[in-house]
Amino acid sequence: MTAGSDHRVLPVPDGLAGERVDAALARMFGLSRTRAADLIAEGHVLLDGAEIGKSDRVLPGALIDVTIPVTTDPLAVVPEIVEGIKIIHDDDSIVVIDKPVGVAVHPSPGWSGPTVVGHLAGAGFRIATSGASERQGIVQRLDVGTSGVMVICKSEHAYSLLKNAFRQRTVDKTYHALVQGYPDPLEGTIDAPIGRHPKADYKFAVMADGRHSVTHYETLEAHRFASLLEVHLETGRTHQIRVHMAALKHPCVGT
Repeated sequence: MTAGSDHRVLPVPDGLAGERVDAALARMFGLSRTRAADLIAEGHVLLDGAEIGKSDRVLPGALIDVTIPVTTDPLAVVPEIVEGIKIIHDDDSIVVIDKPVGVAVHPSPGWSGPTVVGHLAGAGFRIATSGASERQGIVQRLDVGTSGVMVICKSEHAYSLLKNAFRQRTVDKTYHALVQGYPDPLEGTIDAPIGRHPKADYKFAVMADGRHSVTHYETLEAHRFASLLEVHLETGRTHQIRVHMAALKHPCVGT
């Protein structure tokens, strides 16, 4: 065993006979299936002393030897004051902020930039402990590239009430979007499924096999080259307004 790693060796129990290695590894060591597959791909797993592929099958009594590298938790909240985050409202139950572009709501794998929860921790706000450790008190999220108002819960009672409200879609949210050109008709509904873009993992697009997505819009103002829309969403897909307006040939200005 080397420093900075957790080394374990266990025999495959009879109940896992015939399972794929990644599935067996996940169940035996309490890992996610994805984490198990990553360890196998990185050469950290041996089956009876030999390297294997994630889809290989295990036999009862075979020894699974796994070395799990121990690294700094990428999901740990780092307290820091983030320039640009504005506190709009603060009481005993909730804190309402205006999140700027370039700030994530909470830590996530692959993101090393500033976060909303990090700012609140650095600013001395005590947030509800409900929810995953890195996103405690969070009942709604905005993408890193999206600015807007967010409500974060400070009390457990507020978290329970708002979480249920968002889950049951009783929260009414109104969006304003500036789009290129003049939508025709001036108001309407876009009903088109949204899925991951086939050529760019971080983008989304209207896809035949995507998730059901519905957007309602109404033109408020028409300018020389752009229109200001009021938008209501029936569904909450990633980048839904951007994707639907682009599909309508009236993409959001600046995106």
